[in-house]
Amino acid sequence: MGGWKKWVMWGVLLVGSIVGMSEAKCQLKAIFNFGDSNSDTGGFYAAFPAQASPFGMTYFHRPSGRASDGRLVIDFLAQAFGMPFLSPYLQSINPNFKHGANFATLASTVLLPTTSLFVSGISPFSLAIQLNQMIYFQAEVVQLRQKGYLPPPDVFGKSLYTLDIGQNDFTSKVAEIGIEGVKEYFPQLASQIVETVKALYGEGGRMFMVLNLAPIGCYPAFLVQLPHNNSDLDKYGCMVSYNNAVSDYNAMLKEKLKEARAFLSDASVVYVDTHSVKLELFRRPTRHGLLYGTKACCGFGEGPYNFDPQLYCGNSKVIDGKNLTARACPDPLKYVSWDGIHTTEAANKLITWAILNGSYSDPPFPLSKICDLQPIG
Repeated sequence: MGGWKKWVMWGVLLVGSIVGMSEAKCQLKAIFNFGDSNSDTGGFYAAFPAQASPFGMTYFHRPSGRASDGRLVIDFLAQAFGMPFLSPYLQSINPNFKHGANFATLASTVLLPTTSLFVSGISPFSLAIQLNQMIYFQAEVVQLRQKGYLPPPDVFGKSLYTLDIGQNDFTSKVAEIGIEGVKEYFPQLASQIVETVKALYGEGGRMFMVLNLAPIGCYPAFLVQLPHNNSDLDKYGCMVSYNNAVSDYNAMLKEKLKEARAFLSDASVVYVDTHSVKLELFRRPTRHGLLYGTKACCGFGEGPYNFDPQLYCGNSKVIDGKNLTARACPDPLKYVSWDGIHTTEAANKLITWAILNGSYSDPPFPLSKICDLQPIG
């Protein structure tokens, strides 16, 4: 049985076999996450309240601050570890940080933004800002000595630190300066992520998972918006040149993390190849219980991608004298792409199974060895 089928089957067995477990045991006591919209559980919309339906329709049944119809990979990971969903660091109403915090915000970048959110659409909460928030958070936890909604002061060495960021650094620049121009930033991006891991290590972190960059050449929004020609499309309808560039970056990130392990010998620094998992879903959705790869569930447009940059998911606008709305499909469970830019809950669940199995990690890192994993159904 191939690796892909193994982890899908493993995920099915996981859900079925551990439902009856009594008291779960886990060496992990918290998760601290850094990232962009792929792992933001409400941070951006806590700072800039604006999200509307149909976001959240599948699981939360209302907008939850997540750029999806339901749960994200970080949500499924928390569930698998027997933890509640991570509260955004910026959440002011009823936060719960006993099991960690989420510093990710939609539209965040690895590098510091050079323009305002209202000009470029890029979040002011870049990776360096998120790191500073984490350092401040840790100092306050130690100072306050475990208030009701905070973790114990010794939690930081018993936590998983996840980083899932970089997509916006690529997509925000590539239309302007081209693929070759973006490639010049790759060493800086990878180095900044590694330096962030080292800084977190200096604050006591010992377990890190760094997710690589997704195959943006398969995303409906980028297939519509980024310049390309039909000769650049592979047989699955994905843009070859963009996916090749992403693969170059991922290889560089993987190598830099490998180099970092020599200096962090008592830490687990794991590179997670979610790129391969997502690429498989986009290329062969029907093999994994889905129907549509490069077509968005929520969007507007007559073409094959159901995406129009003039009318984003959930928005209404008068176009050519007609009042139009970008609506969600009736069954997001059949789609890989939610809104053309982000994945659906169904895809996120499959991605999480691959992460939990450990076979897409370098070095191999089966999380079942440190936790009695709980069902993520």
